Amino acid sequence: MEVILLEKIANLGNLGDKVTIKSGYGRNYLVPQGKAVPATVTKIAEFEARRAELEKSAHEKLIGAQKLGSELSKLEIQIAHKAGDEGRLFGSIGTHNIAEAITKAGIAIEKHQIRLPHGTIRHIGDYAIDINLHSDVIVTLTIKIVAEA
Repeated sequence: MEVILLEKIANLGNLGDKVTIKSGYGRNYLVPQGKAVPATVTKIAEFEARRAELEKSAHEKLIGAQKLGSELSKLEIQIAHKAGDEGRLFGSIGTHNIAEAITKAGIAIEKHQIRLPHGTIRHIGDYAIDINLHSDVIVTLTIKIVAEA
């Protein structure tokens, strides 16, 4: 299936690229999410007419993500969780807990934007996590996990 991308998608292409993908990926994800349109003659003409508008919108999203990234890099996040004597947590801390802590700190982040390179956190300590704000803007944030008093 050939589609025209309406925004930059990591490992696939940039705005306006005509790419060949598996039909299920296009039908079930890209087209319903508004990230691509099927590459028909009429859709190509419509895209070319809207190209400047889409590029401006993409640029504004990038600028917004960069501003949010600079605000995020200033944050110091600390999460208190029940832990045993040896520093092992009762349960674990995942993307939901981290997104909740960042949102409480004043910046709204969705859990799907958070990347935990080594899986959920199960011990007390400092951890570097990546926050994917945009395909071009990835912020590394250090969070501190402490034992609940």
